Amino acid sequence: MDPYSLKKLNEYRRTRRAATLLTDLEDGRDRVVAEGDQVAGELGEHIAKAFRSGKSGSVEADGHSYFLNVHLPPPRLVIIGAVHISQALAPMAKIAGFDVHIIDPRTAFASDDRFPDVRLDAEWPEVVLKDNPLDPYSAVAAVTHDPKIDDFPLKAALESGCFYVGALGSRKTHAKRVERLTEAGLTPEVISRINAPIGLDIGAASPQEIAVAVLAQVIQALRTRGLESKRGEVA
Repeated sequence: MDPYSLKKLNEYRRTRRAATLLTDLEDGRDRVVAEGDQVAGELGEHIAKAFRSGKSGSVEADGHSYFLNVHLPPPRLVIIGAVHISQALAPMAKIAGFDVHIIDPRTAFASDDRFPDVRLDAEWPEVVLKDNPLDPYSAVAAVTHDPKIDDFPLKAALESGCFYVGALGSRKTHAKRVERLTEAGLTPEVISRINAPIGLDIGAASPQEIAVAVLAQVIQALRTRGLESKRGEVA
């Protein structure tokens, strides 16, 4: 590997930015492509697909053979609210490969007994997220039903470009949420990125079923990053 490529990869790892080491299998030359960099033709399509899947491998593109070595930051799931849904969601998300972080200032809910083996902060989200900023490889699920707790991390998630933003609540509850976020300066286009009601529509009723629906929607969002804009271009 070229020393310059190694330096760039290490920098991207440090800043939680996805990158692919692109090696030409014919001449051995390599370069680093960060997610979002423009690469034309078939090769660009292969690289975009690799970023979505997280899988490395060899590809044929534009008459050349390449090896794509994909480096993705570990995906994070930040759950706002130490509630019953969170108790089911946290262990499932860990099994699925997510770094799980639960935030809830209500100490009666945010206890180690209720959430063993999970990072848990019994603090206000604005305090925790100041030292643990969100990024495009973070997902945020707000499930407290309390705007005093949920609104700040939802706004922070939208402004940080999180790959998934979801919020628990009825359509009436969400309509009021939209009003508050609009007053806070967010545009309708940005606010529309919130998945509300949260989770895939599978008819979930119990907290455990809702957790399954939420995790499925989070995984779907992770593996389809960037496809929304492509659909819009085709339309």
